[in-house]
Amino acid sequence: MTTLKCFSRIIGALALAAVLAGCSAVKLGYNSLDDLGYWWLDGYAAFTEDQAPRVRGEIDRLHTWHRTKELPRIADLLARIERIAPGPVTPQQACEFVPEIMARLYATWEQAEPTAAALALQMTPQQFRQLQRKYAENNRKFRKEWIDVAPAEQKEKREKQIVERLEMVYGALEEPQLTAIRTGIAASIFDPARMLAERQRRQQDLLQVLRKLAGSATPLPEARAQLRGYLKRVFESPDAGYRAYQQALQQEGCRLAAAVHETTTPVQREQAVKRLRAYQKDLRDLAAAQQ
Repeated sequence: MTTLKCFSRIIGALALAAVLAGCSAVKLGYNSLDDLGYWWLDGYAAFTEDQAPRVRGEIDRLHTWHRTKELPRIADLLARIERIAPGPVTPQQACEFVPEIMARLYATWEQAEPTAAALALQMTPQQFRQLQRKYAENNRKFRKEWIDVAPAEQKEKREKQIVERLEMVYGALEEPQLTAIRTGIAASIFDPARMLAERQRRQQDLLQVLRKLAGSATPLPEARAQLRGYLKRVFESPDAGYRAYQQALQQEGCRLAAAVHETTTPVQREQAVKRLRAYQKDLRDLAAAQQ
């Protein structure tokens, strides 16, 4: 079911957000994820009375698995980033971490897949209507915030996002870093309209898969395979043009990260090392708390 697929992304993203948020915020958010995740997912699926206990149980199981198995792996990833932070970083080095991040998200989905498939077979017409309403709401919001705005406002929003995230690692940015960010944004191929079109393709793809499964006698292994096929199309769009765009945007992001890092001072790099080290401790503390 789409909701558990979304949960797998949330739980992975929350853990990876350790590089983007303060330690106390990560701990608070991660420890509250069972309840937050359920209510977020319920907004998409409007779980029935029969489904709700199963979903809550699955979230609890998945959360426990992620805490004990995945958080140490993510902490190890941050340790490798910490080791290169004091020196120069090339775009290639920055991009080396992307496959592992994606692997961590995919591993979480694999854990959620059996229950997701079972729930997909039970989807009701009311749940389809709720899911479509939620998709429409999200698409309107994305269009309002990123497409129906002047180019200057769009660039300003992107700059604000990037600055906020980087300052959580380096501390306050200075003019050389801000200049590098603005230069990167000015030359960016970022295209919200194209991203919205791909988002809508994925939504329709998933709705088609779920409609095929809902109320059917499809064996569970086949249902899992159907959802896995959808997930593969999320990671690798069937649209060759979009795949090329996505790859180019990823490379662009790696170049921007390297360019900003190149302008940082020794004090900023030292700050980055300290924060990355603190995030690792935070994740390892979270993992140990379950044991």
